[in-house]
Amino acid sequence: MLQRYSEIQQESSVDARDRERVFFEQCIDLLEQAEAKGPRSIEAVKAIHFTNKLWSALLQDLINPDNALDDELLAGLISIGIWILQECENIRQEESDNIKGLLDIVRTIREAYK
Repeated sequence: MLQRYSEIQQESSVDARDRERVFFEQCIDLLEQAEAKGPRSIEAVKAIHFTNKLWSALLQDLINPDNALDDELLAGLISIGIWILQECENIRQEESDNIKGLLDIVRTIREAYK
């Protein structure tokens, strides 16, 4: 029974990681479209909305006391997440057009999943 439970738990972790990878890919696709069309386009609105939702969910997971990541990595990812959310807001408020910066960061994080 314990072995079966640990297998299920491990599969769930793998499934969650695969889902995160898919979300990062979708985020990248949307940001690429936004970069091509410009920061005031409907593509940018969709990309910023999705990026904001993705990183809000990731931050909720990162700040969970049960998160087992190393403290240094955890702090770094939280810092990146806060920057991304702030940059999304800056773009939304037309105070920035740094879609490329968002795209570069999300691509870098995605590479860690490969």
